[in-house]
Amino acid sequence: MKLRLKILLLAAVPLLVAVAAITVAVYVQGMQLAQREKQVVESAWLTSKEGELRHYVNLAYSAIAPLQAAGDDDATRQRALELLAQMEFGHDGYFFVYDLNGKNLMHPRQPELVGQDLWNLRDNKGQTVIQNLLTAARRGGQQGEVVHYLWEKPSSHQTVEKLGYVVVLERWGWMLGTGIYLDDVAQALVRIDAAAQANIRSMFAWVAGIAAVSILGVAACGLALNISDHRQSDAKLRLMAQQLVRSQEDERARLSRELHDGISQVLVSSKLAVEAARERVRQALAGDPPALAHIDKPLGGALDRLNTAVGEVRRISHNLRPTLLDDLGLPAALEHLGREFAIPSVDGEPPLAVQLHTTGRPVTLPDAYATALFRVTQEALTNVIRHAGATRADLTLAYTAHDLRLTITDDGHGFDYAAVQQDPRRGIGLRNMRERMNALSGNLSFHTNAQGTSVQAWLPLPAASVPAPAYPA
Repeated sequence: MKLRLKILLLAAVPLLVAVAAITVAVYVQGMQLAQREKQVVESAWLTSKEGELRHYVNLAYSAIAPLQAAGDDDATRQRALELLAQMEFGHDGYFFVYDLNGKNLMHPRQPELVGQDLWNLRDNKGQTVIQNLLTAARRGGQQGEVVHYLWEKPSSHQTVEKLGYVVVLERWGWMLGTGIYLDDVAQALVRIDAAAQANIRSMFAWVAGIAAVSILGVAACGLALNISDHRQSDAKLRLMAQQLVRSQEDERARLSRELHDGISQVLVSSKLAVEAARERVRQALAGDPPALAHIDKPLGGALDRLNTAVGEVRRISHNLRPTLLDDLGLPAALEHLGREFAIPSVDGEPPLAVQLHTTGRPVTLPDAYATALFRVTQEALTNVIRHAGATRADLTLAYTAHDLRLTITDDGHGFDYAAVQQDPRRGIGLRNMRERMNALSGNLSFHTNAQGTSVQAWLPLPAASVPAPAYPA
């Protein structure tokens, strides 16, 4: 695993763990808080409703108190029942009256129960409803008592839990009561739960968003660090490549000078000495033609080999560092290079017809630019003559105001560029050509098929470039 990836994981994994732990803790705390809020609301709501029911019963008792004081006959009691039947609150709020034996005396929402003995009435759970109400009423007396029981809700005709409040009217032997249905409370608590769940989901969304932004921030920082490192590495590699190319060219120039000023001069001196010795032998043996012929022939062969050696040393010296590149510029050096490839080599390779075309106004290039383009051309023509089987190559040197483009095309059979790039033992020359261009912020492109190959080198012109002087053709 790469060091950058390890650093990224070391930054991201603890962050994810911390976010997950915070999320779990917040979720648990949120659920506990929601439960406590639900309990508090339920308790407060029930307490409030118990107070309301007590208040309603007190109002009903106050309404029939004058009738109780007026008399104890059946007509007075009937008037009290009618008065209580007319007293309603809310959609399902009403009063009911039973005697102390469980007989229903008044029920405004279920008149069919009036007059029935409900002492043994049981709910869905088997509880004796009326008996429990009477027990709570007797226990509370005139102060009343709260009781929970199941009863049919008039508006929905469903049996739900009801919170009742009952009192005993001792003078008439009645149980007076009222109540509210608790399904409304349950619905309110469901809404509270839904709101709490929505808040928790919103919290999760915020945490997920913060985590995503944090991870993206870490990834962006890692990417920026990676890009910065790559740029620094590329800059260092480019500088190293420039230094390597510069050192190679310096070494080539030194070897070229050594060959030209050292070995070449020794060979020329040896050639002159042999020529002088041959002339003296000719003068000394002028009267003896057989002896002269016997000595003159080896000396002539030696002179021919010396001439060949001098020419080869000069050719090698020129290839190492062409003097035309320094003296007359890139176009002249490329023309001379084309003429050299047009001469049959000692290796038996066929000559190559090279034609140079120049467009635009030539400018004087820095040594690094001219040398790079010359070496690219030299390597390209060498590949053409060795591998392409071509008979012709065209060089196009195009100058513009801002860049320089060198195109080398041939009529050979092309090559498999992808296979050459994948084989580490091949394509070294192509990679060297590309690195030379990249080192100068340029680029090199290839286009090859069965009809030939085109190599294009592009370099941006430096700002200080000036028009080059014309040179003789």
